[in-house]
Amino acid sequence: MADWRIRPATPADVEAVAELRAVVLRADLERLGRYDEQRVRQRLRDGFDPAHTRVIEVDGAFAGCVALRPAADAHWLEHFYLAPRLQGSGIGSAVLRGLLERCDRDGIPVRLNVLRGSPARRLYERHGFTRETEDAVDVFMVRGPRAG
Repeated sequence: MADWRIRPATPADVEAVAELRAVVLRADLERLGRYDEQRVRQRLRDGFDPAHTRVIEVDGAFAGCVALRPAADAHWLEHFYLAPRLQGSGIGSAVLRGLLERCDRDGIPVRLNVLRGSPARRLYERHGFTRETEDAVDVFMVRGPRAG
């Protein structure tokens, strides 16, 4: 596994995150007939909250991000993107494991949505997420806290 670290996001990270989102989601959004070059970036810009976002750096360079947004009954795992060249390297699993361990300690469930047919769903299922509901575009998943 490459040398990586995670750091708090800043407002200056928004464009790098928006661009990575467009790259990572493109194939799935095209398959679903939902890809729009501007919209995919603007939706990220409109919802970007550095207070709940972490940036993943590999060898000192931007490589991904993840957000964990508190809500009334759970935390929402959002904007979890990793550069395609690093997918499958174990970094995403390590980042996710760390976030889930923190939620487990605090007794907080985690929710997310993933695009239908996305290979990312397998990652989430390996980490204990199960399907809650789905629609024509998204699969909504949940993972209850695990006892330590």
